[in-house]
Amino acid sequence: MARIPDAFIDDLLARTDIVEVIGNRVPLKRQGKEYSARCPFHDERSPSFTVSPNKQFYHCFGCGAHGTAISFLMNYDRLEFLDAVEELARAAGMEVPRDTQQRNVNPDTQATYDILEASARFFREQLGRSPQARAYLDGRGVDAATRERFGIGYAPGGFNALRDALGGSPDTLRLLERGGMMSRNDSGRVYDKFRDRVMFPILDRRGRTIAFGGRVMGADDGPKYLNSPETPLFHKGRELYGLWQVRQAHNTIPHIVVVEGYMDVVALFQHGVDTAVATLGTATTPDHAELLFRNAPDVYFCFDGDRAGRSAAWKAVESVLPRMKDGRQAFFLFLPDCEDPDSLVRSEGAEGFDARLKQATPLSQFLFDSLSADVNLATLEGKGRLAERAKPLVAQIPDGAFADLMRQRLTELTGVGARASAPDTHVPAQRARAGGPAAPARRSLVRGVIALLLQAPSLALELLPPYRFASLRQPGVDLLCELLQLVYERPEISTGSLIEHFAGRDEQAALQKLASQSLPGEEAAWRTEFHEAVARLEDQTLRQRVEELQQRMREGGAAALSGPEKIELGEAMQALRR
Repeated sequence: MARIPDAFIDDLLARTDIVEVIGNRVPLKRQGKEYSARCPFHDERSPSFTVSPNKQFYHCFGCGAHGTAISFLMNYDRLEFLDAVEELARAAGMEVPRDTQQRNVNPDTQATYDILEASARFFREQLGRSPQARAYLDGRGVDAATRERFGIGYAPGGFNALRDALGGSPDTLRLLERGGMMSRNDSGRVYDKFRDRVMFPILDRRGRTIAFGGRVMGADDGPKYLNSPETPLFHKGRELYGLWQVRQAHNTIPHIVVVEGYMDVVALFQHGVDTAVATLGTATTPDHAELLFRNAPDVYFCFDGDRAGRSAAWKAVESVLPRMKDGRQAFFLFLPDCEDPDSLVRSEGAEGFDARLKQATPLSQFLFDSLSADVNLATLEGKGRLAERAKPLVAQIPDGAFADLMRQRLTELTGVGARASAPDTHVPAQRARAGGPAAPARRSLVRGVIALLLQAPSLALELLPPYRFASLRQPGVDLLCELLQLVYERPEISTGSLIEHFAGRDEQAALQKLASQSLPGEEAAWRTEFHEAVARLEDQTLRQRVEELQQRMREGGAAALSGPEKIELGEAMQALRR
């Protein structure tokens, strides 16, 4: 897939008023040069969410959410990257580069969306003409409003109903095959894939039909559920049935309930539990986990209580653990024998189902209970076995409070990780208790330059590469040079875009923290401080080079240096004396 040029993104963000974009969705209150609000990405009583028009950047001091107008639309409106870019571009009167759009969109892609939508319309029409299918839905208690909400339809029996309805031209057949609507036997005959089934359209994050699930109405009519195959538009490991409907029901989704079947989702919605989604005949994948948490902070996995259900729950744990950033929660609800979400919500209603959710098992408890099920924690051997099982799993959790608490819990259960003493780590605290001053944290020169650069990226344009301090052996110099080079190559880049460039890298958290700080003074004062700091870095680099050359002379005499190096040493020492 072609990338949108960085220059276009920088220009788009420069023309976009991030305060207007966010203010249209979240009530903002002006505070000095910035704006504040209660964070839309986690529950809080006092505002910790700030928006900076100068930096074109938002940041929450509570949950750490941050980014540009693009990332805000992706997280708040739950748009894909390209969709968010296109929305901002329309508002700014800009056109996404045509070559990018053409490379991103296969000529058949829109035609395939169209043929799948035509198939969905055909199935909905056929539902009205099938007393048997309507009777089945009546028997399951699915009312007319819910049928319309989910676009439920019916695929007639026979081998050519859809094909005949949409036309049997070679192009139509090719698109139907591309969309997964046709099957082909060994002799090459093409026929309708879905026959005599209640049909559930699967929608993507923009509400477009990309696939179908079909359910039999009788006990002996083949596989209970039949899903579309993988196609260019549909990858079952990345999609969730019902997510589009959940998004339409909530501006901010409080939590998501993951169930196993289409009818479970439909029944829960009809009875007031409008946060349910289903995986599409596959275990929870890492893509599913990321998609779930991008839409809600709390996720409830609802499985049968049998061995298969607990196995599915464990696969969900493995996908969720590496995505358990602070603020996210996962729970597991295991159903009574012979019950499913459909039957439970019918017998207990939404209140009863919500009560069960409140009693769900937290991920932490499920993980340690599962790992220690066959372990005797009264013995050192048992504790050792649990520790060896748990350590690689706990190590997958992103750094933060939850990861710290999980390591602490493992130590409580096994003793592994506990220290007899750690006197060095307590010295500052002991001094403070004794009344002595704690040693102040020194702000490094490199860190100070980076902080100034994040406040006003255009300062970098006053330096030209190559940077004379690039060889300085100090922490952060490589990062500083990378930031300077980025601004040099992308003069319109904003603070928010600078930080987004480091998404997924270890440096991002530190840059985000520095960018969210408010430095005293105005840009004119920052400019003076910036150039003074750069001069000091260059001076340190010169001293480092002099020391290197002098050290070589001490070890090998004057012959250790070449003629040009001797000249370089003399000039460097004169420069330092000046």
